[in-house]
Amino acid sequence: MTLDETDRALLTLLQVDGRLTNAELAERVGLSPSACHRRVRALEARGIVTGYAALVDADAVGRGLTVLVLVTLENQRRETMQAFETAVEKVEEVMDCYLTTGAEDYLLRLMVRDARDYERVHRERLSGLPGVARLVSNIAMRKVFTRTAMPLSAGQAGSATRKAGSGS
Repeated sequence: MTLDETDRALLTLLQVDGRLTNAELAERVGLSPSACHRRVRALEARGIVTGYAALVDADAVGRGLTVLVLVTLENQRRETMQAFETAVEKVEEVMDCYLTTGAEDYLLRLMVRDARDYERVHRERLSGLPGVARLVSNIAMRKVFTRTAMPLSAGQAGSATRKAGSGS
């Protein structure tokens, strides 16, 4: 999908602050409010903007431990993979699930309270997922940064990087 300069500007601003009013957004990109509204709605209709969300501080809600889990399945048959994907989506602590290349089949990112909470999730949920042959867990010691904005051009990469603990 082709994006022009105005689309990129709108997307960049919305990724940094999805709560901007239409009037503020229009002013920042040099459009009338009605033209800005039409452009944003068109980006949504094209599936480029897929939703809006509040970013929640994991420590503030008691989910400060990040665990990355590499999953190896017993086999890579379509039905095994589909059963795993359907079941893992129901584990609320799993924030992301990626099908990967390499030695392992999936990479999961979990947010849990602490090591004991992860042990519970591992024992009660992850180890019982369909088709799982092996789980390798890696606990993140510290978040260095999180990027919430998709880079839209070479000059904009990292424009919405959030340093851990910066509160921005």
